[in-house]
Amino acid sequence: MTIRNRMHAVAPAVALWLALTSTSALLAQQPITLQEAIAMAQAGGHRARAAVAARDAARYRDRAFASRLLPQLSVAGTMPRYNRSIIEVVQDDGSTRFLPQQETDARLTMMLSQRLPLTGGDLFVSSSLARLTVSGQQAGETWSSAPISVGLRQEVLRPNATAWDRREQAVRAERDDRSYFEDLEDIALETSDVFFDVYAARVALDNALTNAAVNDTLYRLNTGRFEVGRIGENDLLQSELALLRARTAVEGARLEHERATAALRLALNLPPGTPVEIAVTASVPAFEADTERAVAEALANRAIVSELDLQDVQAQRRVTEARLGGWIGATVEASLGFNATAPEASLAYQDLLEARRFSLAVYVPLVQWGARKENVLAAAAERDRVATIGRLTREQTTHDAHFAVLQLAQARRNVALFAKADTVAGKRFEVAYNRYLIGRITIDNLYIAQTEKDQALAQFVLALRRYWQAHYNLRRLTLFDFATGQPVR
Repeated sequence: MTIRNRMHAVAPAVALWLALTSTSALLAQQPITLQEAIAMAQAGGHRARAAVAARDAARYRDRAFASRLLPQLSVAGTMPRYNRSIIEVVQDDGSTRFLPQQETDARLTMMLSQRLPLTGGDLFVSSSLARLTVSGQQAGETWSSAPISVGLRQEVLRPNATAWDRREQAVRAERDDRSYFEDLEDIALETSDVFFDVYAARVALDNALTNAAVNDTLYRLNTGRFEVGRIGENDLLQSELALLRARTAVEGARLEHERATAALRLALNLPPGTPVEIAVTASVPAFEADTERAVAEALANRAIVSELDLQDVQAQRRVTEARLGGWIGATVEASLGFNATAPEASLAYQDLLEARRFSLAVYVPLVQWGARKENVLAAAAERDRVATIGRLTREQTTHDAHFAVLQLAQARRNVALFAKADTVAGKRFEVAYNRYLIGRITIDNLYIAQTEKDQALAQFVLALRRYWQAHYNLRRLTLFDFATGQPVR
């Protein structure tokens, strides 16, 4: 059995829920597969927690925005306001005297307001009560009430900020959700790299131990042959040098395995020193991904596409604001209700009188020296820039998704080819080793076979790593799982 076959003989044995809640003892007994390691990293890793926090923050902001569009109830008041000063008082004969006065007033207003999404105006219903107390020559107390007042404030010939905010927020919420799923796929891709670092280091360590044992046997054999004169001193020294190199390789491989295992613990958020064993199989999924489907899913699911949509909405908004913001505009305010005044609070709600208010504020710019035109041209140029970058980015997204499918297919073929090459190289080394033992080949040919065996093993491990990199890269670029035919959610 070759080294690769021995490494692939370890079977996966823990279920997903055990992987997510694994303890040190469990990890010491059961090896974890790549999929289980990814599930653990996505469930409890530091990057996953940061992604969840970012997702939750985005969702809370979206809910807060939606809440602000609902009717808002508020209470405002001044309780109290005190003023002591000398004021002008007009006398009955027409003269004016300056007299000291103390004044205390308080006001409480409750308001229910609603933003109108179609027009961007504010509709409100309010109720208020006020008290004014004056000390001095004109001392007295007065109460004033406005039990109900219904009003509207509306800007005319101005951008509808509420409508634009709603458009932006809808796209922003979609982008944030997609970014979260992309973050999870980034974690899967990173965990795959760390996982195969451990696998490659373990394979290299086992191979180095095997080579050291083989070279130790060869050195002992060649020492005996040298003593009886069957080989020259050069062959003996070459055998000894190969043994020393093999032992050095063992120490380097052991250190690399410890480093890679520690990195995997960090990725899975496991305590330092937790025993971790992995299980890797040579078989890979046999599904076929379609390039057209991959491109369609990438354009439909990627966060970058939603970001482009958001930038496009913002660019259109700036153009509208430039056209309307610097031109003729008006603000209409109107209200209708009832009010009354009385010397006592109990009488302030009797004998109500109708209260009406209306105002029209107009703004007409006369000389702007071309500022409005230049602002419109600048906003239009920015919109064109966003559109150009958007087309380029969509084409790049199409390109990446298309070739990610081809790369995955090529990686699958490479796994099969290098698995065969590994088997052939391992068999060749066994044959060369046996032929050297009976003196049919030189030691140079034996070491060439050993080097080729090591290279074939390393190439197979690399091919397996690249397949899973391509697999999760395709998921990352499309947010679609072609193995199950379902979107990544």
